[in-house]
Order: sequence, then C-alpha cells, then structure tokens
Amino acid sequence: QVQLVESGGGLVQAGGSLRLSCASSGRTFRWPDLGWFRQAPGKDRQFVARISWNGVGITYADSVKGRFTISRDNDKNVMFLQMNSLKPEDTAIYYCAAGSGILTTPSSANYWGQGTQVTVSS
Repeated sequence: QVQLVESGGGLVQAGGSLRLSCASSGRTFRWPDLGWFRQAPGKDRQFVARISWNGVGITYADSVKGRFTISRDNDKNVMFLQMNSLKPEDTAIYYCAAGSGILTTPSSANYWGQGTQVTVSS
C-alpha cells in the first residue's frame, strides 16, 4: 500500500521558516514526480512546487519563488520543502503528492498525503 506522510507544519511568525517533510512507504518514490500543494480555507488546492525523479526538473509557483526550496532524498524516501520568509498568505494545509506526470495541477497527482497545517501569524 502506497502511503505519503507529511510532517513539520506548525505556527510561525511572519518572516520565519519551517521545513516540511514527506515520507513515503511503498513504491511512491519510483514515480517520476513528487510535489507540494496547499489549500487555504474556502479556496481550491493550489500548486506550490514539484521535483522530478532525478532532482533536475524543479518548478515553483510564482508566489513562492525565491522563498521555498524543494528537495528529495530517494535513498531515504523523503521529500522536503524548506519555507523561508513566510507570509500570512502562506497559511494553509500543505499536502505532498506523487504522480506519473508533471505535478503542476491537483488532477495530475496519483497519491496524496493527509496534509500538515502551516499557520503564519502577522
């Protein structure tokens, strides 16, 4: 059974940092793309960042470019999202996802984690 488990969320002041992790069991990390999405209350789930199997292909949403960094360790079956200079508008539930295609839309994901809450206070 494929499973993705996020951790590292929490409450932080604006300008602070958090590091999210996504651990996988099963064969998830054999999928070409892993990614992060987020969903704020009353809003649709939106793309944050994705990374290809070999780590060469990386894409960020414009809203997080220069502040967030995605990475993965295939040997340990873990993906990370380093979030710096956090803003109140980054507040959301953050989900990791795995997919066979390029993960830039929620519909392109085959598997999802349960999500981790990130709250940024002003």
